Amino acid sequence: MLEIVALSALTAFLTAVGDGAAGEMGKRLLLSTGALARRTTGRETPLPATREGWEALAGHVHACLGDDRRQAGEWATLLRSLPENAAAPASGAGLPPASRHFTDRRDVVKRLRREATRPAAGRPRVALLHGAPGIGTTAVALHLGAACHGLFPDGQFYVDLREDSGELGPAPAAVLLRLLRRMGVAPDRIPPTEAGREELYRRLTSGRRALVVIDHVASVAQVRRLVPATPEVFLLVVVSGPPVLLESETVAVPPLPRRDSLEMMRKVAGRENVTRAKAQIPQALAHCAGNAFALKATALRLLAGEEEPAHLDPGAEAPESHPVRAAARTACDRVRPATARLCRLTALGGWPSVSAHLASAAAGVTEDEAARMLAEAADAQLLEPLPDDRYRFRPEVRRHLADTAGPELGIPECSAAVARTLDGLLNRALHAAHAALPQSWRTEPAPERGQAYRDEAEGVAALVADAGNLVRAVSVAREYQHIDTALRLARALWPLQLKAGHWDEVLPALRIAARCADEHRPGSRIAGALHFQLGHCLGEVGLGEEADREAAAAASAEREAGHLRGEASSVELRGLLSLHRWLYEPAYERFVEAERIYGRIAPGQEGADDLPRAYALARRHQGRALRGMGRLDTSRRLLEDVTGFFEQQGEAYNQARALTDLAETLHDAGRNAEALTRIAEAERLLTPAATPHLGYLAALRLRCEVAG
Repeated sequence: MLEIVALSALTAFLTAVGDGAAGEMGKRLLLSTGALARRTTGRETPLPATREGWEALAGHVHACLGDDRRQAGEWATLLRSLPENAAAPASGAGLPPASRHFTDRRDVVKRLRREATRPAAGRPRVALLHGAPGIGTTAVALHLGAACHGLFPDGQFYVDLREDSGELGPAPAAVLLRLLRRMGVAPDRIPPTEAGREELYRRLTSGRRALVVIDHVASVAQVRRLVPATPEVFLLVVVSGPPVLLESETVAVPPLPRRDSLEMMRKVAGRENVTRAKAQIPQALAHCAGNAFALKATALRLLAGEEEPAHLDPGAEAPESHPVRAAARTACDRVRPATARLCRLTALGGWPSVSAHLASAAAGVTEDEAARMLAEAADAQLLEPLPDDRYRFRPEVRRHLADTAGPELGIPECSAAVARTLDGLLNRALHAAHAALPQSWRTEPAPERGQAYRDEAEGVAALVADAGNLVRAVSVAREYQHIDTALRLARALWPLQLKAGHWDEVLPALRIAARCADEHRPGSRIAGALHFQLGHCLGEVGLGEEADREAAAAASAEREAGHLRGEASSVELRGLLSLHRWLYEPAYERFVEAERIYGRIAPGQEGADDLPRAYALARRHQGRALRGMGRLDTSRRLLEDVTGFFEQQGEAYNQARALTDLAETLHDAGRNAEALTRIAEAERLLTPAATPHLGYLAALRLRCEVAG
């Protein structure tokens, strides 16, 4: 019986494979698709770069199928092997809790609710909520979510872009990544490209009644791809500052009127405390100017029974121009001088989060002292608590503290604090990177001083916990001209790429570090290493051409530095990038070139002890490229040798990978019984934790059984 493959199904499959090649198994499916497309069309078919290219490829493949029973059967089985993403988003953790001191905003909430519930009439439901820093835009969004919970039975999803390590916030692709994580999508199911993530977001929200809140948006580009196409999704964009130019219902959050300002102070401080401070209230309300953050800070001061600060007295000098800055100045007066100093010095780096370790380095005090000071500062509203004993500054508070650090403490002390903080972050990063990849030549040895980590898992966890600060530290180090520190910090991000898949997060830092290396250390090993990391990262997020340029720059720098292992590894990366773009001949040539470069490493030279394994990996990649070229016998022989090598070395995981490669080649050659044997061998070697790999093997088994 001839199995019919509909053009629409083929188009949907190919575009999904192109958008969704995340993780090793996604790449395997992509390579199998490329090899089959080449066999079907009888010519080289480079990986399409656009949706139109995928549609054109689908049309060409479909036209070539004709009455070819075997080819049609292979495509039909391959189509069924595509893993399904969840049909609906998980409900997630919802929005953070709303403030119990929320006051008024009836008109604002009414306008938002009207936009969320109006007849769609062909227009997406989008609102842009904006207001001055500290005015309460986030509080309004969270109150709306709590008050209208029943309107969104399919989930409420919140992403706060203030957590990012860059001044301008995350790139649009990174915003989509965070939202998909909130929706419960597993990391290996999140597409690497921005277009693929948008497509998945739209599939997950299609026909669903959900609220999506994106807080602290800095540009319209960050949210443009999130505008819903389905009428039941309500997108609420929150901006602290002037509005961005988004087609939406734009709602300004004004200052609280005097009556509501007084009511908020009573909610926070208690009516009795406000009554006792009756003489101070008019001046306090005038200085707060209806700003919710300033009002809460003032009310907490009344609750503690503190006197009115001198700089808020009617006869004092002109107050700060912004209520949040005025509140920060007051808070600095409330805490001990040592605590105010710690906050000012910690604010200088613009760190996404503040731990006791980071603050202790900035202030030059012990971690225990820093922890006590951070708790004191949080009580005074200078910091906000985060999970895991961390804190963060409100942006306007941080700016005030950083702006006053120099005048209050002096430039030399500020510069020394930044240097200490960078050194502390670098020390922890080097320890964590070495623990995460103890055998890798791409990570530095652990320093003699500092905290060591027990194992790989603890090292990776430490890097993940500090990822935002480490990425930020690369920029700060470059700004303060600590060039070696910037480059070494960026190198320490390698385990975050390789083991944690934090490509979007580290990409900005790697771009900065690679440029910095070219300016200050051209043609050096560290320049080669950073271009390699950048090329690897770009390849993982689907920017293949740019990735190849960086890998070529890495090879050139390593060659100039006389580092043969680094040069060979960079050429090998170029081969992998070509392989994943279905450019099989160039990929094969680069894998052969890499093997030749490895062969120039003499006994006793760096990397000589690792040569047998390096040769095996290079030949494994050659076998994969040969499969794509249709040279199946040569591919099989190479992969059989590689499988035997890893079996002798006792490397079960790499043996299972090579067995999977071999099974794919055997299947392409029509030797399905042998392929099934290799699949069974690979399955026995893998642990239950290797779920994606086992799932791929199950799909490959089905393809072999159907082909018979």
